[in-house]
Amino acid sequence: MDLTNPIVWVHEEALGPANPALQDHPKAPALFVFDQAWIEAQNISRKRLGFLYECALELPLTLRKGDVVQEVLAFAQRHGADGVVTSAPVAPRLNRFATRINRELPLWILDGDPFVELPRTPRLGRFSRYWREAEPVVWESFRG
Repeated sequence: MDLTNPIVWVHEEALGPANPALQDHPKAPALFVFDQAWIEAQNISRKRLGFLYECALELPLTLRKGDVVQEVLAFAQRHGADGVVTSAPVAPRLNRFATRINRELPLWILDGDPFVELPRTPRLGRFSRYWREAEPVVWESFRG
């Protein structure tokens, strides 16, 4: 895919400087959207929201709150973008957003380096469940 004027959609699974979309397109306008519906439906804690906010503040991006797809498409339109670049999402919710964005604008999904290689697909419902599976693998890599 050949995009000449893309925007970067940063989602919570790649909210850091190693985000492949930010690395490949450092001068492109970037956006992170706090998903209002997800925050309300999942009763996301203030501590988690604060963590996401602090991570976002470290990156060269614009912050918005609301419907993720609508916000990404509006941001792209404001910047005259010919497409959207993002990192590969794992969560089904983020994949649904990607599909909806791709219906309106070309979406280029980049694979990044995983935080940890797990022997099986992690349970994605809650971070604490994921971390129970990932933590031993992470610490083992330091002992290696």
